[in-house]
Amino acid sequence: MSDPVEPSFQRRIEQIYFARDSARGKQGSLLWFVEEVGELVRAIRRGEQQNLQEEFADVYAWLATLASLHGLDLEEMGRKKYEHGCPRCRALPCACPQHKPLA
Repeated sequence: MSDPVEPSFQRRIEQIYFARDSARGKQGSLLWFVEEVGELVRAIRRGEQQNLQEEFADVYAWLATLASLHGLDLEEMGRKKYEHGCPRCRALPCACPQHKPLA
């Protein structure tokens, strides 16, 4: 007997939260996503290594939620955009001239 196929991360988040996320709506879910990004930024800036895994996972989950609410497959979009390397120069690794970092 074969093992059941595990759902993608996005499908798992849908199984857990889609009903709630749909009721909250796109705008409400977007606000939660932005709040989680803020928590991740804070953990990075403070060097809170123990908290980083949790915050990255939360941001990833809320990003997956937003994609689902828009009827989009996050993994498929990422794979399609980056399957040939850099979307601009098509190199792997990217060979584009470096831009100045944001302050």
